[in-house]
Amino acid sequence: MKTITSFQRLPAAWLPGLCAVCLVAHADTNLPAEWIDPDTGHRVIQLSREPGSQSLYFNLNPFTPAGKKMVITTPGGISTIDLQTRQIEQVVKGRVGILMVGRKTGQAYYYRFNGNRFAPQSRVIYATDLNTKATHEVATLPPGENAITVNSDETLLAGTIVDLGHLTNQPSFRFNPDLTPTEQRERKGQMLIRRFNEHLPMELFFLNLKTGEVRKYNRGTDWLNHLQFSPTDPQQLLFCHEGPWQDVDRIWTIRSDGTDLTLVHKRTMVMEIAGHEFWGADGQTVWYDLQRPRGEDFWVGGYKVRTGTRTWYHLQRDEWSVHFNVSPDGKMFCGDGGDDRMVARATNGKWIYLFRPEWVPDTTETNRDETGLIRPGVFHAERLVNMARHNYALEPNAMFSPDMKWVIFHSNLSGASQVYAVEIKKADSQ
Repeated sequence: MKTITSFQRLPAAWLPGLCAVCLVAHADTNLPAEWIDPDTGHRVIQLSREPGSQSLYFNLNPFTPAGKKMVITTPGGISTIDLQTRQIEQVVKGRVGILMVGRKTGQAYYYRFNGNRFAPQSRVIYATDLNTKATHEVATLPPGENAITVNSDETLLAGTIVDLGHLTNQPSFRFNPDLTPTEQRERKGQMLIRRFNEHLPMELFFLNLKTGEVRKYNRGTDWLNHLQFSPTDPQQLLFCHEGPWQDVDRIWTIRSDGTDLTLVHKRTMVMEIAGHEFWGADGQTVWYDLQRPRGEDFWVGGYKVRTGTRTWYHLQRDEWSVHFNVSPDGKMFCGDGGDDRMVARATNGKWIYLFRPEWVPDTTETNRDETGLIRPGVFHAERLVNMARHNYALEPNAMFSPDMKWVIFHSNLSGASQVYAVEIKKADSQ
């Protein structure tokens, strides 16, 4: 979930953009800039140089359309990394909240707060050309409105509106670097439960970036979050009902005209959870972490929006990851692992993983119509990076490079957060 370092003092109404604890250390240890992981045989390189650098949240697009550059955040703003030369260039200065890189133009979309940081603030949305650094203002959103995602042809901005008039208080959730990682985790958990129980009136909005027209849909008191436009269909939005996963039917889709509101996964078991949803590159498949029940049996679920076809891939407890991701061709998955304090209670789960999916063969002899049935499969896991030194209060947010040769993530392996890439092909096989 998104970095908190850009935020000062926020009312509970603005928490949909706050989904993770940002752990930034102030010193690096002498970890080399490139090494072969002795436990996996895979080459790891450090892409960033400034302590506190992070790659984007796992479901946000950081790559330019040609796949040459990626955007990262730093304590000083936004920078790009040339994935061929590894050259780093700062493109935006100052504390900002990153949205994503536009899939059509390759501009970086982000926001700054405007106003008194101890009162509800408006957000000003900007777009910056990563090559020329030319910047223009996209929109100004009043207090209570939160822009989250830009569609595939960069004609629509989507976000949430919270009715600030229903707030009874405005507690501070400012990141406190003096707290231990354990205290930060506990604080995050308390915040999530408190925000879920407030039942503030909310709705989705779609802002036409050409005409300025705003359309609002799906008003209610559920906490709406995790908005993601399809990477290929400019009218298709994925979003969630936020909160404790066992208490919500979380994953939903809707069209930008307010039609076709669809629940992607309906819970049918006590303590069943589904979440951390994300789009496949085809823009038609929604993938998500699925546990039936919570913390006991682990799957990655897939749902095709147009056909309703479902695929579930099974994995082992230690292979569960905070976030999963899928390669651009849909043939591989990756995961960023987890520690023993997380939902899977893994005893040896601190790894960056590569998963190769395989469907379970249908050995039955039947001509029955199986339309609507779930297609089962399994993940075959390969460990890429030993993350034993990583503190999972910072979530690594693994993702594939556009050429599918690397898995990119951020980590505090060196003491401070840096951006890394691990080569999928083993070093001794090149």
